[in-house]
Amino acid sequence: MKTENIHGTRLVLIIVSLMASLLLAALDSTIVGTAMKTIINELHGMEHYAWPFTIYMLCSTVVIPISGGLADIFGRKPIFLIGIFTFLVGSVFCGLSQSMLWLILFRGVQGLGGGILTTSVFTVVADLFPPQQRGKYMGIVTSVFGLSSIIGPLIGGLITDYMSWRWIFYINIPIGVAALVLIVLFMPNFKAQNESSKVDYPGALFIVLTLVPMLLAFSFAGTTYAWGSVQIIGMFALSAVMLVLFVVVESRSENPIIPMTFFKDRAIWVTLLVAFLSNAVMYAAIMYIPYFVQGILGTSATTSGAVTVPMTIALMVTSNFIGILATNKSNLFRFFTVLAFAASAAGLLLLSRMTVATTYMTVIINMVILGGGIGLTMPIANINVQNAAPIEQLAAATGATQFFRTIGSTIGSAIFGTIMTSSIARGFMSLDLTGVPAGIQSALKDPQMITNKEALGQLVSQTPPEQAGAVGAAVDGAKNVLLGGIHDVFLFCTIVAVAGIVLSVFFKSAPMKIIHAGRPSGDASPGPAPGAPEN
Repeated sequence: MKTENIHGTRLVLIIVSLMASLLLAALDSTIVGTAMKTIINELHGMEHYAWPFTIYMLCSTVVIPISGGLADIFGRKPIFLIGIFTFLVGSVFCGLSQSMLWLILFRGVQGLGGGILTTSVFTVVADLFPPQQRGKYMGIVTSVFGLSSIIGPLIGGLITDYMSWRWIFYINIPIGVAALVLIVLFMPNFKAQNESSKVDYPGALFIVLTLVPMLLAFSFAGTTYAWGSVQIIGMFALSAVMLVLFVVVESRSENPIIPMTFFKDRAIWVTLLVAFLSNAVMYAAIMYIPYFVQGILGTSATTSGAVTVPMTIALMVTSNFIGILATNKSNLFRFFTVLAFAASAAGLLLLSRMTVATTYMTVIINMVILGGGIGLTMPIANINVQNAAPIEQLAAATGATQFFRTIGSTIGSAIFGTIMTSSIARGFMSLDLTGVPAGIQSALKDPQMITNKEALGQLVSQTPPEQAGAVGAAVDGAKNVLLGGIHDVFLFCTIVAVAGIVLSVFFKSAPMKIIHAGRPSGDASPGPAPGAPEN
């Protein structure tokens, strides 16, 4: 079967299956943040708040290069189906989880499926369409990301408020089953034209061995172990050694995950760091603003979900603006990168100054400023790396950009979790509980209790009148402890954004490529070159 024989209803159904599959991964990344406060209140484990995000991105990052290579060897269809099945299994068991440990474990399973899904979708689009049509259909399929960024937090809030947080995972099942059926019935098993592709298993292994000790060190530092302890220093040292070995392995690999030659070109490596930093600070807002709006301002999950929508809209507006401008103004990339981090720093600084008296509208304005800044970097990162890379390495260049974005989110979320839990631990140690009955002192040091409006109300209502003043002051103090943790996260992100401004000074704009044949420079597919389906 040739690709030109795929048309009409069959082609439409294949595209629908691609969009449904991508919706699974895209929706899951936005819907979970809104429900996390409720999940923490039920399953407990505030110290593990960041891990459901971190483990998902870690597993997704590791599996992307492996699944792409396997799809070249065995065909897109079986790997695609494995990805959907894995994601659905993870979703079911996430919904059934009775502890944070189990939720974290099965979020990892979801991450494996999500990474395979994302790679498979972009690769199949490249298989289906010739270069001159690929950009159009890539835009249609990836519009799912914008849709999910808007509806995901709202759906997550509505489900959490009116059903159960477990349904944010169960909702994936009908979408996934529909995609499975369409792929089985209508999608041919495309294979790469070059069937000698090799999977960089050692590279993927050393990514895991580099990241896992680092993430564990950030998770345990300041809580389970002191920062200067043998355990923490040992984990960081192990991570550093594995990173060196990763570089050695990649420099000798025939098909490296990240070609080491990229780091000899300032236009590429500076841009990759820009992608790393901008995604890291964006994830802070996704993780902690819904928590702030629910836990500190006392809104519903639905309202907290809506707070990220204006940031997403601002991100999409500025991203599209730069995408259009990039056609003939790539020489302005450095200016807009500096502007992007300056706007991000301003938004993050404003977020770090929020109080219990901050209005919902003020939060939205701050988020719009942050989203507008981050949106400027997104197309710049893709386009500049693709322009700088050799034509034969365009797929690797695009994959490297996505890799650095994901790693930025992964490491960023781990660091933010460490900052948050360490700050809360210090704050509760110095919390003034003078005059507070001994029986409820421990409850006032429990983040789950402080952010649970109903339980906190019952606790205060049962307090003897003569001690009500002391308890009220202690409750305000406990909320300020949580607020202090959020302040510290966003203040750290402000410093990161300022570092991004400094980095942007060294940004080098690569000249725009004009390609008359083959893959266009704007192709966003991280997959291999187009293939042909099996007969």
